Amino acid sequence: MLFFIVLRLPSFKKPHVLLLTSNFPTLSVGIKKKSKVPGVMITQFVETLPEGMSHPDFTRKPIALTIQEGKFAFFKAIVTGEPKPSVTWSRNNGDVSDASRYQTRYDANSNEHTFEMPNVRPDQADTYKCFATNEYGQAMVTVVLNVIEVGFKKTKAQQQAEATDGKFTTVLKRRSKVRPKSDQTQKKEGEIDPKFWELLLSADKKDYEKICAEFGVTDFRWMLKKLNEMKEEREKEQAEFVRSISNLRPIQVNADGTASFEIDLDLLEQSRSIYLYKDGEMIPYTKELGDKMKHSLKQVGKKYIFSIRDLMPDDAGLYQLDVEDVNMFSTDFKIPTVEFLVKIQEVKAKEREDAVFECVLSNPFSKILWFGKNVPLEQGDKYDIEVSEDKLIHRLVVKDCMAVDKGIYSACAGIKSCNAWLIVEADKEVQTGKKTARKTTRAGGSGMDLHKVAQEQHTKLEKEREERNEQIKAAKEAPLVEAPQAPASNKVPAKTDPEAPKDPQPRVSNKPAAVATSQLAVEIMSNGHSAELDNTGEEEAKGPGITAGLSDVYALYGKSAELTVETNIDSEGTWFKDGEEMKSGFGVILTKQGTSHKLTIQNCSSADSGLYRFVTGEHSTQGKIIVGDVPEFNPDDLHKFSKPVTVRVGQNAAFKMPFSPQDSLVVTWFKDGAEIKDGGGVKIVREPGHSRLLLRDCLRTDTGEIKLQLKSPFGAVEATTQLIVLDRPGPPEGPVQTVETTSSIIEIKWKPPKDDGGSAVSNYIVERQQTGQSLWTKPGDVSADRTSFRDRNVTHGKKYNYRIYAVNPEGISDALETADSIMAGIMILSGPPGAPQVVSTSKSCIKLKWTAPEDDRGVTIVGYQVEKRKKDTSHWIALNALNEPIKDVKYAVKEVTEGAEYEFRVSAINESGSGDPSPPSVIVCAKNPNMRPCFKDPEDFIVVRAGNSARVKIFHEAEPPAQITWLKDGEPVSAWINIINTEGLSQLIIPSSKRSDSAVYTIKAKNSVGEASFDVDVRVTDEPEAPGPVELQQTVHSKVVISWAPSADEELDDRLYYRVSQYDSSTRVWKTIADRLFTNTYTANNILSGIQYQFRVYARNDVGISDPSQSPSWGSNSSRVPTASNRVQASALCLERPPSILVPLKMHTPPKGYQHLMTCAIRGCPTPTVSWYLNDVCISSDSNYYITNLFGVCSLYILRVQPKDSGEYKVVAVNSFGQAECSTKIIVKD
Repeated sequence: MLFFIVLRLPSFKKPHVLLLTSNFPTLSVGIKKKSKVPGVMITQFVETLPEGMSHPDFTRKPIALTIQEGKFAFFKAIVTGEPKPSVTWSRNNGDVSDASRYQTRYDANSNEHTFEMPNVRPDQADTYKCFATNEYGQAMVTVVLNVIEVGFKKTKAQQQAEATDGKFTTVLKRRSKVRPKSDQTQKKEGEIDPKFWELLLSADKKDYEKICAEFGVTDFRWMLKKLNEMKEEREKEQAEFVRSISNLRPIQVNADGTASFEIDLDLLEQSRSIYLYKDGEMIPYTKELGDKMKHSLKQVGKKYIFSIRDLMPDDAGLYQLDVEDVNMFSTDFKIPTVEFLVKIQEVKAKEREDAVFECVLSNPFSKILWFGKNVPLEQGDKYDIEVSEDKLIHRLVVKDCMAVDKGIYSACAGIKSCNAWLIVEADKEVQTGKKTARKTTRAGGSGMDLHKVAQEQHTKLEKEREERNEQIKAAKEAPLVEAPQAPASNKVPAKTDPEAPKDPQPRVSNKPAAVATSQLAVEIMSNGHSAELDNTGEEEAKGPGITAGLSDVYALYGKSAELTVETNIDSEGTWFKDGEEMKSGFGVILTKQGTSHKLTIQNCSSADSGLYRFVTGEHSTQGKIIVGDVPEFNPDDLHKFSKPVTVRVGQNAAFKMPFSPQDSLVVTWFKDGAEIKDGGGVKIVREPGHSRLLLRDCLRTDTGEIKLQLKSPFGAVEATTQLIVLDRPGPPEGPVQTVETTSSIIEIKWKPPKDDGGSAVSNYIVERQQTGQSLWTKPGDVSADRTSFRDRNVTHGKKYNYRIYAVNPEGISDALETADSIMAGIMILSGPPGAPQVVSTSKSCIKLKWTAPEDDRGVTIVGYQVEKRKKDTSHWIALNALNEPIKDVKYAVKEVTEGAEYEFRVSAINESGSGDPSPPSVIVCAKNPNMRPCFKDPEDFIVVRAGNSARVKIFHEAEPPAQITWLKDGEPVSAWINIINTEGLSQLIIPSSKRSDSAVYTIKAKNSVGEASFDVDVRVTDEPEAPGPVELQQTVHSKVVISWAPSADEELDDRLYYRVSQYDSSTRVWKTIADRLFTNTYTANNILSGIQYQFRVYARNDVGISDPSQSPSWGSNSSRVPTASNRVQASALCLERPPSILVPLKMHTPPKGYQHLMTCAIRGCPTPTVSWYLNDVCISSDSNYYITNLFGVCSLYILRVQPKDSGEYKVVAVNSFGQAECSTKIIVKD
């Protein structure tokens, strides 16, 4: 045994575990490790693993298993570790040492460890553990085994029945009067077999007469009266467990060699137990398909089908199906002794011919079962079933055979069957396409003289019958011959015989023991012997003895208790209690009647408990009287416990019930009558004064009755409550039925869910999907009292799918979906459009047009579908999908191959789909029509920078293809100019252009239809040189004439022009006052006195702009028209000055995370340089700040203010004449 102690040491981050063995010789440290496989617990024994070594781990852990009892259960695991770990297994509640029930194996090839449990039993259901251990650690994983009990266990039922006191009725005691043969008593004369009534309760009225004849009942009026009374009683009993019973089908043999009976049961609670009986004996069964057990019970909805495989003669008997202790259905399975003397043979028939299968039986049989392809066959238009007068020959005629009748046919008589093939061959003499008349011939048969075989068998049966009659007659006459000799034994009296009479030899009897004993006593008396006198004399010689001694008696307080002793002779005896002799009196009565001695205590109390002893002669017997009371519950606790416990799925349900402690008290918990055992998801705690039950992770199927039983030798008491597990409801019951469908309405209906999840359904959710689309919409909800929905938002001709959900307070159920799409209204297709007409053709496109249908049949057309077909083919190819209709009555078909010939047709599409196609178009070839050359959107003027390559692209069309020629100023182009011609495109490329390449280039295209030409003006130029010197002259007041020398490129570029810009001292900016001047002079207006001006002249062409030519300054003393003045000549004005602060910075307290802007105004001439500082650190180049200076207004912008931005900000302006500065503080608020 290992003990674990968890330690948390300061020097280690992980918890450590101390492992102590049961002998405590060593102490090792264990460290918890995490496995890659979930659910695996690893403990490492050492702090550091040696190189190449590892603790154990699971790469594949065992998987939880739920299996039927009797099957082969096993767990598999794969472990790793170095050195190789050893693997052991254990279970929580029990040991695994029994080698007959638990076996371990190891496969070295796959490295799999297997734990096997052959023929698993319910008591092996438990939580199992797998340990992998080496010297460096241990890995452990748990796995749960659930075992499903099959059917009903007779031994278990008997144990429960024996353990139950007579005051309490359990479901294990049947109410049916049909008992096993071992429990049956001798039937009294005139008593009716209980099987008679059980068969009548489940039979149809038409079978009453046959059943009465079988059991010899002739008083039908009395039978019907008694049967009606029993039916009323049986229906009341059945109403406790089922809502309805229907479709009772008696047991019969199937084509596959099995026998089965069916019944439809609508159980009130699905958890109710179902038991099967044969002649009163409980029989095991399985619910799994494909199982090899003899008996099986299959449930399909409300239908229950009980089947028997591998039929044998001893399978005959009365079969009954019970729910709990109430019988629901009884059917008698009779297996006649019959064999097939002649079996049916394979039949080969031609179409429209009759096929015959024949067989001969060993005993007369009024009707056998015929099957065709596992389907029962009956007399009708297709089949004739014939039986001979002696009922030995049976014949099946398959009339008017067709190919679909081919298959295996079988005949079943009792549990015997035979089968053969029917092969239907086509009639080769019939002309193709014509229907043949039915033939009068028959194919098949056994090929033997069946009447001769049947006659021989009939003669044999008659002979056997006569022999049996003679034997019966002889048996009846035998007693009459021996009768006169019988009185001879009574002539001599018993007392005159000096010798003691000998006991007569008893006869062997098949009757029950009690009956046989009585018969033996009568025989002894009839021989004239006095058994009593002889026995008495013999026993007196031996002395008194005890034939029936005492046993322990449990008595209730206030009730009487009896102790009885039987002696062999009439003798006296003495009673003792705890060693003291007892006498009658004070509630104690001692009586004696012949050989019977009785001690009676009238009103038992605790003082009467003790050891009682009876002594007669040399013999004695003793037994205890134990006085106690029946266990009981406190009424308040019982009332509290009886209230239902309601939990949700996945939650735990807990029950607790106090009770008074008592010796020998057995506490047992039950669910729906079945005992609950501790283990797995169930925890049961039993204390002297109370018991608790915990059900973990409850499922919906756990809903049911929870019962606590207290049982002692004095009696038993029960406390009952209900467990309700709430869950979302099951899906609504299908199928979804279509109530109505019109062009505007679809109405559907369904059934409520079988399981409402423990809570009433509040409403239903209906979702809808149009066929061909993926989107589900919610057209509405339905209240819980309705199970139908009327959808009014549908489009005629469209198909829809629906799904319905049930809703309760716990959630939404799974969906019930429609099996097939539902169409709104009926399908109405449009008539055919007009035949398509070809508008134009080309090698890559064919344009079509058509006319709308003359008859749209009252439904709006939503578009068209175009189809194409190649010449000499029959397959039409759709060019557009139905859900992508062509809206117009024209279409350009681009899915064509050049040179191929096509024809086209069109169908109109409406809500119901594609209508009738139009007649096909004329056959058209995909090729371009003949046309004279033409150019597509060419450019007539191109400018190229000198030195760059020039590329002229011209797109053209022509059919047949045109011949292309390029000219330069009317002459062929030079050889160093590249010409590239491709389909529909011609390119002229000048690799490194010069000014001399400027010219008019002409492209000419010519084919057999005509020719065309186009001129392209190509200019090769460069950025122009600057204009010459600029001169200023004032001729009139406020106007200045600006003139300049032409640019050197003016003669080379006729597209060259000039631009003039002006600067004045007041605004200090350059602005354009004239542009696109093709002269060398310009007159500037609004020239003011006292302001200094300057002018710049630029040369510009298609490539770019030249450097400027700047004029001299023009001011108040510059060349201007002299004016008369009497004032003194003013001195020159000087604007230069040091920087000064016009508007200083202001103090700010911005909040954290907000934007912030600071500004100030500075002037100075020349323009000063401005720098920003934060806490005397220059921030002008810091990217965290956005700084601008526009016309003396200096701004600093912070996008998001942070605490680090707090401090003193300073602005410093510097020019050649001086310096100015201002500062402020910013405090950022949180």
